[in-house]
Formats: sequence, C-alpha cells, structure tokens
Amino acid sequence: MSVSMRDLDPAFQGAGQKAGIEVWRIENFSPAPIPKSSIGKFFTGDSYIVLKTTALKSGALRHDIHYWLGKDTSQDEAGTAAVKTVELDAALGGRAVQYREVQGHETEKFLSYFKPCIIPQEGGVASGFKHVEAEEHITRLFVCRGKHVVHVPFARSSLNHDDIYILDTKSKIFQFNGSNSSIQERAKALEVVQYIKDTYHDGTCEVATVEDGRLMADAESGEFWGFFGGFAPLPRKTANDEDKTYNSDITKLFCVEKGQANPVEGDSLKREMLDTSKCYILDCGLEVFVWMGRTTSLDDRKVASGAAEEMIRSSERPKSQMIRIIEGFETVTFRSKFDTWTQETNTTVSEDGRGRVAALLQRQGVNVRGLMKAAPPKEEPQAFIDCTGNLQVWRVNGQEKVLLQAADHSKFYSGDCYVFQYSYPGEEKEEVLIGTWFGKQSVEEERASAVSMASKLVESMKFVPAQARIYEGKEPLQFFVIMQSFIVFKGGISSGYKQYLAEKEVDDDTYNENGLALFRIQGSGPENMQAIQVDPVASSLNSSYCYILHNDSSVFTWIGNLATSTDQELVERQLDLIKPNVQTRAQKEGSESEQFWELLGGKTEYRSQKLTKEPESDPHLFSCSFTKDILKVTEIYNFTQDDLMTEDIFIVDCHSEIFVWVGQEVAPKNKLQALTIGEKFIEKDSLLEKLSPEAPIYVIMEGGEPSFFTRFFTSWDSSKSAMHGNSFQRKLRIVKNGGAPVAEKPKRRTPASYSGRASVPDKSQQRTRSMSFSPERVRVRGRSPAFNALAATFESQNARNLSTPPPVVRKLYPRSVTPDSSKLAPKSSAIASRSALFEQRLKTPPQEQPSVSKPPKASPKTPESPAPESGSKGKEEKKENDKEEEEKSMSSRIGSLTIQEDAKEGVEDEEDLPAHPYERLKTTSSDPVSDIDVTRREAYLSPEEFKEKFGMTKEAFYKLPKWKQNKFKMAVQLF
Repeated sequence: MSVSMRDLDPAFQGAGQKAGIEVWRIENFSPAPIPKSSIGKFFTGDSYIVLKTTALKSGALRHDIHYWLGKDTSQDEAGTAAVKTVELDAALGGRAVQYREVQGHETEKFLSYFKPCIIPQEGGVASGFKHVEAEEHITRLFVCRGKHVVHVPFARSSLNHDDIYILDTKSKIFQFNGSNSSIQERAKALEVVQYIKDTYHDGTCEVATVEDGRLMADAESGEFWGFFGGFAPLPRKTANDEDKTYNSDITKLFCVEKGQANPVEGDSLKREMLDTSKCYILDCGLEVFVWMGRTTSLDDRKVASGAAEEMIRSSERPKSQMIRIIEGFETVTFRSKFDTWTQETNTTVSEDGRGRVAALLQRQGVNVRGLMKAAPPKEEPQAFIDCTGNLQVWRVNGQEKVLLQAADHSKFYSGDCYVFQYSYPGEEKEEVLIGTWFGKQSVEEERASAVSMASKLVESMKFVPAQARIYEGKEPLQFFVIMQSFIVFKGGISSGYKQYLAEKEVDDDTYNENGLALFRIQGSGPENMQAIQVDPVASSLNSSYCYILHNDSSVFTWIGNLATSTDQELVERQLDLIKPNVQTRAQKEGSESEQFWELLGGKTEYRSQKLTKEPESDPHLFSCSFTKDILKVTEIYNFTQDDLMTEDIFIVDCHSEIFVWVGQEVAPKNKLQALTIGEKFIEKDSLLEKLSPEAPIYVIMEGGEPSFFTRFFTSWDSSKSAMHGNSFQRKLRIVKNGGAPVAEKPKRRTPASYSGRASVPDKSQQRTRSMSFSPERVRVRGRSPAFNALAATFESQNARNLSTPPPVVRKLYPRSVTPDSSKLAPKSSAIASRSALFEQRLKTPPQEQPSVSKPPKASPKTPESPAPESGSKGKEEKKENDKEEEEKSMSSRIGSLTIQEDAKEGVEDEEDLPAHPYERLKTTSSDPVSDIDVTRREAYLSPEEFKEKFGMTKEAFYKLPKWKQNKFKMAVQLF
C-alpha cells in the first residue's frame, strides 16, 4: 500500500512511539488529542479514537486501534472516526488491528485499558450537546453486566434479580446484588464501587451492600429501598432488544468491489479464498471482520469499512463488533473461523512498508524512533528461585519410589522418571516445590506413577506446595538452578524401563562409566550447568559447545570454535562429576587427534548453530471452567492480581511454560484436576501458538505463589491471599477499609531446615585457566579459581589433597536426609548430625533431658518450691510442676533471645571480646562462662573454632539473615 503525506492527518504525527494509551476526540471532523488527565473520560455525544501501544519482549511495538462511538454521537462523527482510524493505521505502518466500539457493548480488550470500568457522562461537542459539569451530586443508578457498566433510569423498574446495581447517592454508595448473580460478579462490581467512591466522593463516603430478598429488617436494606419509595417485590426480567442473541455459528464471506459486498461461494472457508489485492467482509453475527489485503489502497480500505458499517446498521445489530485486520496480522479469532489456514505473509514486505512510512515522517521532522523495530533487549535470564534450599529426589521404580543419595540428586537417566521435593526460603516464608521429571525414553506406566506420587505429596501438605511437571529437553531455568549440576545419562535403571527393553527386544544402551560416552556441556554458569549424554558420533558435535568424550581408558575434552570461556569453565567443572581425577586430552576444533575421531567412528559433518530454547513470550491470562472433560477458557486482557478470583482456576500462558493458578475456595475435587486442566489447555491451544505437549506445567495454589509466578504481574500483594472468605467478602472488606487489604491472620512459617548453599561467585570474578590445545599433549587438570573460592567456604585447605573437591561439596547441596550422609564433607556432616540431635532433644520430654546450666547474668535464682505431698498424687503434681516450670523457663529464654537478636540492626565489633572455648559457651555446659552477652554466645569463639563449628568465617556468618543465623546456632547447640 502506497502512503503519502496527504493521507496522514497531522494529529497522528509521532503517535505510537512508546508504550501507553493515546486518545483523540473527533471535533469538526478532525481528531483532536486528549490530554493525559482526561484519558478514560468519555461523553455520550462524542466519538473517540484510542491507540494502545504495547512493548513486546522481542523489543517490537504492537498497536491496537479502537474507535468508540457514544450512543448520542452523530453519523458524521462516527463516519469520521472510522475513516481516521484507517489513516492512523497507515501512519503506524499498516499492521494494527482496528476495533469498532459501541457504548455499552465494548470489547473486553477495550475495557481492560480503563479498569475497572468506564462511565460515560452526558454531553458532547459537535452534536449540539455541551459537556455537563455537575455542580451538585445527582443520584444515579448503574447496572453491572459482566465488565460493562451502564447508566440506567433511577427507577424501581430498572431493577431485576439477575444483575448487580450500584446506587450512587450523595452520602452513601449501595450495591444491590441480584439473587441470581454470582460471587465473582459481585466481587467485580465492588471494584466499580471503589472507582465511584474515589472518583466522585474523594474516597470518603460510606459503602453498603444490599442482598436481593432481604427485607426492611436490615437497616441498610431499608435505607436502600427508601430511595425507591419503599420495598416491593421485583418483577421477572423481561426480554428486550439488549438481550437478543445472534447466531455466531453461521459465517458468510463477502468480497468488497466498487463499494458493494458480494457473497463468495464455497462449501467451507479456506485461506486460499482471500486475494491480497482485495478487501473482504467475514460476517459471524456478533463479530464482523474486515480483511484488507496487503496491496490494497487506502481508499479501498475505507470503502470496505463503510460497507461493513452499513451491513451492521441495516441488520439492526447494535451489539455486533467490527474488527478490521491487515493481511499477515490476522487475529487468532479470525484465523479460527477457517477450516485450513496457512500463513503466507512475507513479513519482510510489511517491515519495508513500515520503514517507508517512518522515512516519510522523518523527512517532515517527526521523531520516528517508535516506528522502527527496536532491537530485543539483552537480559540475563533469571531463575526467580532461591538456590540454598533442601532437595530430596526419588527415582520411580514401577509403583514404588526409591530415595536417591545426595551425590546422585542431579544424575538422571533418560529412561526413568523422578519425583523431587525442594524446600527453600521465599520472600515471606519457606516455599516448597514438588515436581516430576520424565525422561524421553521413560515408559507411560512410570510417568503415571510419578504424577500420582507427586500429587499425594502435595495433598499430604494440604495443597500448599507448588507442583511442576517437567519433560527432558524442556526443563525451565528454575529446575536447572535447583539441580545446579545436572547430568542426563542415556538408558535407564528402573524396572519399568528394563521390562520395556525386554518386551521390544531392544539393546540396552544405559550409560556405563567404563564404556564409550559423549556428553554435550551447556549452561550459563556454575549455578546452571548441564551435561547431556548424546550419541557418540561426530554428527552429535556442534561448534557452539564443548564436549567430554571418554571410554574405558581415555578422556577427551573438545572445544568448539564458537564456544565461550564460560563453556570451557563448565567443562572443567563437569569433568569432576563424570570423570574425576583422571588425566584428559584437550581437543580444539580443527586440530583433533586421530584417536579422537576413531572413538567417534570417523569424522563427518556437524552443526555449528547453538541450540536455543523457545523465547518466553508475553504472558496471557485465561479464566477456566472444566466440566465433563470439556475445558472452556476466556482470555483476560491487561490482567492484574485482582483478576484472580479465589473460587476459580486461572492459567497464565507464557508459551514455553504453563501456570495453573488454583484459588483457595476451589472445590477439592477440582484442585486434584489442576494438572489435567493444564494438559487440556495445551491440547486446546486457544492462541493457536502450536504449544508443545511437553511444555512445563506448574500448579500454583493461592497463598503459596512463588516469585517465578508473581513476576508476571506488575505488582503483587501477598496479604490479599491471607484474607478469609470468598472473593466478594474479601473485596468488601478492602473497599470498606479504604482500599487496603486486611489479613485476619499472619502467615505461619513452615518449619524447614537449610544448610545454606553458598552463593556462586559473581561471573565478573570468574576466570578460566589457560589451556593447551595440542592434540597429543596429556594435561592433568588443576582446581579452578572459582572452585577454590567455593571450597574454602566449606572445608579447610588441608582437608583434601585431590585436584578438585568432590561433587557433593562443590555442588553446595543442602543438608541431606539420605542414607549416604556419612559420605558428605566433614563440616556438612557435623552440622547435619548436630541438627538431628537438636531436633531429637526437642522431641524428648523435658524431664528426660539434661538440665540446662544458666549463666549468672542470664537468669537469677528462683526460690525453692515447697516439699510435695507424700504419695503418688504428690509425685505426679511435682512432676507436672517441674515440667511446666522448665517449659516456661525454656520458652521465656528462647523468646528473650529472639527479641533481643531481632532488635539488633548491625553487627557489633568482635575484636575486643575475649575468646572462650566452645565447651564453656554452650548452654549444656557444666562450667559455663559468666559475664557474657548470652544472646551472642558465638561471638566469644576464637576465629579458628568459629570456622570449625559453623563452616564459615565470622564475617560471612554475620552477613546472613537473622533467621538463618539462628538455625546455624541451634544446629551447633549454642542456644
């Protein structure tokens, strides 16, 4: 489409250059920009053009154009708005979707720009109306139907049992809930009440709710009905023109030629029916689409739009929405109307057209930065999950699960299924993630067993944990951060996989540490690295990666020419897990040895392009209803946290990941179907995104939202989840409280223990060793600088003489509860054993525990109790008294310590404090030290003994949060 400056209205110059909303009102047949302070205010006698610009994750800008027609606007203004919308689209490069909006029947997308609602005011500009500014408050009655708020006559006859009404009086706002309305509708109406309260009453008036059927006995009901002359039964709702439904199943295609819409014959709709040089109208009843070919002129597009307007007017369909789309940028709804659809758009042509428009405007002195496609921002991926938590992993073996040892937590087999439980500190409380991992070669029976086991774990914890379903090759970043050093071996060791091999009579290719194996090394850093076993052939290589190749006697590392220094560092780290303490030969791409190619079966062609995961797209929110195995979804545009209703299930679709959010008030049987709902959503593919059936699915319960879920919302208030009641009751308390949520109970912290994985050194501080790439040179690996920094935190330099610390120490796993705890590093074992002893002491009745010595300054002497009465009754009373006294003493002592510690803001200087041995500082000491600050016993340890007991320096210890310091103290029995 050719564009000239005469086709572009000067009011549109510079439009759509940055994200946000821009509005123009039609005045004297021309668009006039509306100031930002007036955006959201509409008058019934006017026509408006609204431009919504959205910045996508790719860096590009997306435009949606709406023209809004007030119920009293003139035909001339409405026609001008329709024509100018086409011009605005041309100014933006001819790719925007255009919507016709009629007052009272606006699209959900349009209403989402002005949450919670728009309330048009009487008046207008060009049609003989004046914008009325009310001097005194006028009592008004509104009806809420879905997300539409309509001003209705202030009369009893306007009320019915199906809808929700808002009566706005001078001193109080009443919400009347029809008996047939739903809880969700009532909750949404309260948002409108809050809007009216803030907009027209400066947030100071009272709010009252009136239930349909409640008589005069209720004071607020009596006051409400008093405005209508007293209570009287409401009649049944009668059908009117507003309630007429139109058949949207029948679709008719028309070709617009010379201003006339001519039917297009055909048994079914196919993409091939649309000619790029013509405009078409697709009539679907409630929706009327105008499809404009890429090569059509601006005049042809205006004529087609006029023909569609006439079609809607002549058929008297005020509810029908007109949507205009350009070839190549069709909406999902439009494409779904066709039986077959093959995208034939040459997007480069559209980009060129957009560039020509930008160049044209630039010559006129207009800043066109927003019209050119922006470069995608380069951001480091974030996991949004703490990596210092406690990890447990089980391998599924038939109908049973086998707990893995700590050293095998991140070593998975492609033929097996796994269940994992990860507990970690969240922003306000400890979080739990329970998930399943399915290998590519795993059998269906064990996958079903894994899902059942994970679901039972979640159910046993009262549905508090988040749940994840993950497939091999589709793992999200959070999973890799949890595992830290993830290895996938070929084959499997479960009974289900072995049985499958026997039935299919297939050779077992399970990994053998003494056999031939090739691993591709990948990841973005030490906290996120993977070794994936691939077929040991040359075609498995890729110039963008590093590889480890070994057989029974030789180990090679292969460095691709496109690999980074980080990739080379990861090879060194993964060698310590796959082939520790073995001499290796480094192979640089292009200078490999003959022995290397012989192990791979000869040199062949291989790829050089890095394997990339699907980019995360902009999230979409859907509300779900699931009945009789049928899933119905409705998209919620420009969503916020307030769109999540506690009675419903919602889905956040990020294309590469699917999140199923389940409200607290959802029925238990529906909670159990949450994972199935996610699977059904992928099958349905509402956005026609070609979703992968193996995309990760998360089930998130209300109140336990992890940060990797809440990040999709512009703001998140966790206190809203702490409120009791249904969504209507919650929002009513918020409205009456002036807009702030009130939680009935503070959130309880779930007890959990962590050994505190040390953080990985910053990437800027990581260095790689110089490496020799001579193919014949044998090189013995040494410890990397990053390894030294990590290992120093957990063990002394004299603890090991090996070249690299063992996997469990390097991986910084949390304290393990697995049977191989004796094999852990000395300090980790010590802390684990002391923690277990401390927990055992808590479980032991007080009378069976050794008495706790009290330092002189900590607790004064208590007077001796009188002698108990003789006999068994006296002994029992004495036993009970002793028990109560000891419990009170312990409780007050720990409470005092906690209060005093929390009151401390900084770390005091330790240099002037005397050093005392651990045996005299612990609370169970037979000879305790006196005259010390009992709230900081650890400060009196010598630096050497402090590091021995805590596994870190004092400086590192006091940088930890208070709650983590307390856990370490309890682990070594200083309290």
